[in-house]
Formats: sequence, C-alpha cells, structure tokens
Amino acid sequence: MAEELEVKTEEVVETANEVNETENKKESANKPNSRRPKRENRRPEKVSDGLEKRMVNLNAISKVTKGGKTLRYDALMVVGDKNGKVGIGLAKALDVTQAIEKATLVAKKHMISVCIDGTTIPHDVIGKFGTTKVIMMPSREGKGIIAGGAVRDVVELAGIKDITTKLYGSNNPVNCVKATFEGLKSLRTAEQIAAIRGKTVEEIR
Repeated sequence: MAEELEVKTEEVVETANEVNETENKKESANKPNSRRPKRENRRPEKVSDGLEKRMVNLNAISKVTKGGKTLRYDALMVVGDKNGKVGIGLAKALDVTQAIEKATLVAKKHMISVCIDGTTIPHDVIGKFGTTKVIMMPSREGKGIIAGGAVRDVVELAGIKDITTKLYGSNNPVNCVKATFEGLKSLRTAEQIAAIRGKTVEEIR
C-alpha cells in the first residue's frame, strides 16, 4: 500500500507541474513584451544646401615621435554653388573622412561672392600667393574654361563658364587654389568701380 501511495503521489506531482508549465506559457503569451522597445534613429537627416564640394588635394603626413610614427591627412577642399559663391578650406585630421569634413566646413565658413559678367569675369585680374601667380582674362561666350586642374576647380564651382588663365611660378595645388581665390576676391563690376571713384559707368569706360 505504501508503494502504491508513493507512485500515485509522484503522478499527481508530475501532473501539477505540467499544468503549472502550461499556465505559465499562456500568461507569458498574453503579457506584452517586457523588453524595452528599440530606440528609433533620431539622427537628423542631412539636407542638401545646394553646394557642390570638390577635393583638390589630399596628402598623408607622417611624423616620427618617441612612441613611433603617427600618420595624419591633409585635405584641400573647394565648395561652391556655381552661381557666384565659392570657398576654399584646408584641414588636417587622423582620418581621411574627418579631414575632408573639416576642410569642407572651413570652406563653407570662408565663402565669398564673385563678380561675374554673364558667363565670364568683368576684367583681367592677377591673383598672387607665395611664388604662384595666376592671370585670369575674360573670354567670349562658348570658349569654355582654359585652366589647369586646381585653378579649374575653383573657377568652375564659382560659376564661371568662359575664362582664360595662365599660371606662373609654383604649381603646388594649395598655392594655385589660394592664388585663384585671391584673384577672384579682387574682381569688381563697372558699377562698383564707378561708385568707388565717384564717377559714372560711361566715364570710366
């Protein structure tokens, strides 16, 4: 009798355990998910500001220190809207992407308005920086841009479509870009020159 009672007790316990497991499964199925919901991506979307950027030069700079060699990158960027505004930026960083982003921000902060006469520049101008000299001359419509690589990038993003340029001295990309930028800064329209001199446009022409 004692053995039969023990067997029955074990069967009752097993049945109770099975019932408890079934009820627990039902409760867990009915309960809402207790896990924290995934965070939505709250990063703002990048909105285009209508500017076009172009990388003119990228250098890898290696420096030997006590702890070993450190590698940095030097990026030169030109930013413009092709409608009379252009800027240049030079920045350094430990990563190529960071160097480009920093140089782009610098270029956006130092943008200038370029005086354009139709599709060309209003008059001859000479831009100088260091040992580099860039001569820029207006051209008739349809002639196109006659310029080297670094000078062409600045002129194109400024919105000039017809121009003739000549480079003297160092052809270093940094010097070429800065010399072109200085030349474009010094451009003046006939109205601006007449106002400075206190004369009419017809008198100065």
